[in-house]
Amino acid sequence: MSQISPFSPRPELIAPGKTNKDWINFARQLVPGGNAQLWAEAFDSFLLARLRSRYLKPIGMIREKGAWEGEGFTIASIQCALIEFLAATRAGKNYRHRNPQPPYEYSGSRDLFVRFLFQTAPFDKLFSEADAGDYYSNVRCALLHEARTKDGWIIWVNGPVPVDCQKKVVYRDGFQSLIESYIDDYGLELTKDVALQEAFLQKFNDLAA
Repeated sequence: MSQISPFSPRPELIAPGKTNKDWINFARQLVPGGNAQLWAEAFDSFLLARLRSRYLKPIGMIREKGAWEGEGFTIASIQCALIEFLAATRAGKNYRHRNPQPPYEYSGSRDLFVRFLFQTAPFDKLFSEADAGDYYSNVRCALLHEARTKDGWIIWVNGPVPVDCQKKVVYRDGFQSLIESYIDDYGLELTKDVALQEAFLQKFNDLAA
C-alpha cells in the first residue's frame, strides 16, 4: 500500500479550495479589457474568498465573541494587515524583504500604505497625507511591532465616523464597514478597469508562483 511521503510538497491554497495551479489555469482566460464575467469570477473565487477566509470572517468572529476587554487591538491589527494587502493588490505590488526589484516589488510599506489611504476612495475622505502617515506610524506600526497604539491614538468600538484623525480615534466597527465597502466597490471596478486588471494579474501571479 503506497503512502504519501511526509516530505512531499503540499499544494498551496491561495483561496479556499483553490490551489496555485487552479489560479494558473484560470488566469489563462483573463485578458485585461476582456470578458467582464471572467473578471467577476476571478474576484469572487480568488480574491474575495481569500479575504473572507483569512481576514473578514476572523474579524467577525472576534467581534461576535468579544467582551470589550481589549480585542479592538487584535481587530485593528488585522485591519492594518488587510489594508496593506488591499493596497498592494490595487497597485500590483509584491513584498520582498531583500533586494526588491521595482516597479512591482517593495520592501518598505510606508509609501504604499499611506498613498492608499489618502488617495483611494472612500478612505480619502478621512485621511490627508499627514493623517495617513500618523496612522501608519502610531497605529499600524505601533500595533504590529509593539502591540500598542502611540501618540494618543485609541481604539473604540463605534462612533460617528470610521476614523477621527483629529481626535486620534479608530472606531473599529465603523472602519471595518468602510473596508468592506471598499472591497465591494473594488470588485465592481475590477470588471471594467484595465489598469486594475493588470495589477490584479501581477499580484495573483506572484501569489501563485
